[in-house]
Amino acid sequence: MPTVHVKPFTFSDFATNCYVCDSDGEAVIVDASCSTDEETSELVNYINSNNLNVRHLLLTHAHIDHILGCNTLAKQFNLSWQAHRDTSIWLAGAPAQALLYGIRMVRPPKAGSWLDEGDIIQFGNAQWHILHTPGHAPGSICFVDDANGFVIVGDVLFNQSIGRTDLPGGNMGTLMASIFQKLFTLPNDMLVYSGHGPPTTIGAERSQNPFLV
Repeated sequence: MPTVHVKPFTFSDFATNCYVCDSDGEAVIVDASCSTDEETSELVNYINSNNLNVRHLLLTHAHIDHILGCNTLAKQFNLSWQAHRDTSIWLAGAPAQALLYGIRMVRPPKAGSWLDEGDIIQFGNAQWHILHTPGHAPGSICFVDDANGFVIVGDVLFNQSIGRTDLPGGNMGTLMASIFQKLFTLPNDMLVYSGHGPPTTIGAERSQNPFLV
């Protein structure tokens, strides 16, 4: 039986996925896409109704649609966000990012610690390892749960698509290397949870993704 339960939420006008993952009463939140009080309440009510103790706040990367709720959730759970060091410039520039989309936001708090490939995230009975997967955005990382057979990839890989590379710091060659040299070393049956859209598997994207075959 799986020891980690994954609950996806899709928030904001960007339709960005936020994940609450829990094991043995402890939880992590991956990406802060909640943009309104109602969305934040939905997330917090789920956590409280399941009596979960949030251990980690994690970012796959720091594009604006993934960090809209950083301030609110950091205050709610009295925790600092953890991300790759290369996200620092995006976190610092978040208000300017937001204005490009007609959004006003306060600069998110600085990350409490930096994560890199090979680091381990533990909560409950779960243990995740980190892959550094740039190309879509500087500092993109993926969270791999080998024991439960899934990976949370942010915007690196989607169901039948891949991350865009036309934003500052994006690079198609780097993205392809992250997919083929990192994600495609994972088992075919590994479930892929992306930053947008429905889940998929490594095998399905390896064999059917029109950008990769």
